[in-house]
Amino acid sequence: MMNKNSKIYIAGNNGLVGSAILRNLKSKGYTNFVFTPHSQTDLSSQESVIEFFKREKPEYVFLAAAKVGGIVANNKYRAEFIYQNLQIQNNIIHQSYLNGVKKLIFLGSSCIYPKNCPQPMKENYLLTGDLEFTNEPYAIAKIAGIKMCESYNLQYGTNFISVMPTNLYGFNDNFDLEKSHVLPALIRKMHLGKLLTENNIDEIRNDLKKNPIESINHKSNSEDIIKILAKYGIFKDSITLWGTGKPRREFLHSDDLADACVFLAENTNFKDILRDNFNVENYIAGDSNIEIKNTHINIGTGKDLSIEELANIIKNEITEYKGKIIWDTDKPDGTFQKLLDVTKLSSYGWNYKTELIDGLEKVYSEYK
Repeated sequence: MMNKNSKIYIAGNNGLVGSAILRNLKSKGYTNFVFTPHSQTDLSSQESVIEFFKREKPEYVFLAAAKVGGIVANNKYRAEFIYQNLQIQNNIIHQSYLNGVKKLIFLGSSCIYPKNCPQPMKENYLLTGDLEFTNEPYAIAKIAGIKMCESYNLQYGTNFISVMPTNLYGFNDNFDLEKSHVLPALIRKMHLGKLLTENNIDEIRNDLKKNPIESINHKSNSEDIIKILAKYGIFKDSITLWGTGKPRREFLHSDDLADACVFLAENTNFKDILRDNFNVENYIAGDSNIEIKNTHINIGTGKDLSIEELANIIKNEITEYKGKIIWDTDKPDGTFQKLLDVTKLSSYGWNYKTELIDGLEKVYSEYK
């Protein structure tokens, strides 16, 4: 059981998820943290991770480090997504086993489920159909992480728990228009569109100072700024968005995800999952006829909405952008629906707290 002085390693502590986990742990009184700054430890390097674990000997690990991105980045950088994520996972999970880590929480993604998966998606739907092509490399890496944790638990008796979050948003999100996920991209596009409508070039420059778009920053001339915004479908009178807007997505605030991860770290063990889902008290590798699989846990809200509905909420209720939305139907939609079944997590006593409209208002305020 974690105590307030337990040595905790958060891999990816500067990211959307890792930073939220760190804030949650600190709020609960945990004080003993170790990190791997990218400048000092390359998590894709086996030698570097071996040295870190030998030196620090963490007791608990939250594996939130990953190469992530939206539909454009996933499809464009396919080799990088599968290679880097496999390397990071393999190194940290294996070293956690070798160094006797008491519990590891591995974070995956809802894209592990088949493209045409029944809705809502239950944990046992994993590997029952083809994956969505645009993010297949990333999904396969995350599936490998699930199976690695599961296999180490079954063979070596480790206590590694895999969690599969739905689409996330929150403080410290990535607002890069090429590499971000849909929600932060929508917020930034609407925000910049509103500033264009108001002819507020000074505030656009402030935005570009924090988040340059390609080679364009706050020092660029107005003509180049307007040109790069147009490239990303941002105009005074309209915003162009990919696809039809019909696909449905579920969104969870990163603070809620962090709370769920800490809740599971404090209250749930792999043996609990075996007992509750497979009626197995003690599993000995090679001696059981029971197939132990799909031991991961979905984390979400159990509610979704269409991308069109989300875009209209951000346009009308959050940013108050006055232009119109144009849908570029020549661009891909991705999977039509990805709604998680969160029955298993609810059975352990955890449910989300942040409603979408409240989370969007908070994120937009923080972004501005």
